[in-house]
Amino acid sequence: MSAILDIEQVRTFHAVARIGKFSAAAEQLHKSPAAVSVHVQRLEALAGGRLLNRDNQSVSLTPLGKRFLTSTAALLSTHDQVLAELQGTQLAGRITLGVPDEYATHLIRDVLPIFTAAWPNIVLELKTAPSFTLRDQVRRGRLQVAVIAQPEGQLGADDQLLVPTTPVWVGAAHLPGDMPDPLPLAVHAAQCSYRQAMIESLKRSGLRMRIVLESSSNQAVKACVQAGLGISVIDRARVTDGMRILDGLPPIADHDIIVVRSSASHGDDAVDLLRRAIGQYFRL
Repeated sequence: MSAILDIEQVRTFHAVARIGKFSAAAEQLHKSPAAVSVHVQRLEALAGGRLLNRDNQSVSLTPLGKRFLTSTAALLSTHDQVLAELQGTQLAGRITLGVPDEYATHLIRDVLPIFTAAWPNIVLELKTAPSFTLRDQVRRGRLQVAVIAQPEGQLGADDQLLVPTTPVWVGAAHLPGDMPDPLPLAVHAAQCSYRQAMIESLKRSGLRMRIVLESSSNQAVKACVQAGLGISVIDRARVTDGMRILDGLPPIADHDIIVVRSSASHGDDAVDLLRRAIGQYFRL
């Protein structure tokens, strides 16, 4: 009999590859860690080799795993799109979605067009704001769903983990290594998780600081850093060629990028589909 790819096994593999941990992927997929492991093992048997390197802390893709991830991404997308086209006209609704400015461009460009093409009768209303502001608005029912960043270890029962991330201090790539005193900070607006983490870590370490830029625009913060006017904290995966990671500053705790939803949105099929789409296509 010809070998057949099981689409749920492929979806499981993509979740593990994105999140980097079997246990966290199992929570997101609502499966046991043993079931996730079995799915990956069956795919490895089918692929004829190991797809993932495993250790006690995390997993990483093997060369075969990288090729398998790339080649099956289109398969997974096509499968979901075909299914959505068969069912899409039957589902309508309106969703209010919040996202921090740091991730808005990616979500608008790479995730939401796929969702709206598959579910044309679902109307999206998007709002950008700092993570803690969005979290509060979801709790108050002013937003149905939001993507936010928060310190690791605070995942709620209804929260959906997208990716773990390591924030790092960055400065301009062209500047020398000596840090000025006080430290010039480029920070996001109040209620930003990284802003709070930056200031608290420097205060605990007794380092002096001054704010040279406060902005709700991620692009403005990046420009300030790359121009050498200030330093800031961003996700390690988003460090640009115009930046360098700064050593010697107090470390920032790892964070999780998650999806939160309002209590009133439970049972809303449209929200469930949006969360699933964000979970599948979101990347740092």
